[in-house]
Amino acid sequence: MEQIVNHTTGYVHLIASTIALVSGTIVLVAKKSTAFHKWTGYIYFVSMMILLVTAFLIYRLFNAWGIFHYLAVVSLIKLLGGMLPVWFRKHVRHWKVLHLSFMYWSVFGLYAAFASETLTRIPDSPFSVMVAIATVVIMLGGGALFSCKKASWKNA
Repeated sequence: MEQIVNHTTGYVHLIASTIALVSGTIVLVAKKSTAFHKWTGYIYFVSMMILLVTAFLIYRLFNAWGIFHYLAVVSLIKLLGGMLPVWFRKHVRHWKVLHLSFMYWSVFGLYAAFASETLTRIPDSPFSVMVAIATVVIMLGGGALFSCKKASWKNA
């Protein structure tokens, strides 16, 4: 069986992604605007930054820049899109809605990456098909939930 992690960068990536999955899920379900939300949110942010840095250092799959590197750029944009309104809230109109929206999609992007990583490890599975299935299913489910939640955020 193929080894899941082959080097130190991979181990750091795995640990950071696990922390991000747990803290991101907690941030999504926990009460907003509390010290716990802020603390857990920063754990998510830092673990995601570590995850993204290590993602840009892993080239084992394609031996070059690949689809997951492009998706890591998208993930970085969502992550910063969620944090910049918080850091510059005095200058950003509707900063809470921007923060909640971008961070929500950041976490769901992480879920899609996790599902893609998991499904592509099924023996003899078609790589691109598994990535597409994982991403579409997670993002469609996330979109349905997002449309329900966003209305309540406007009052936040």
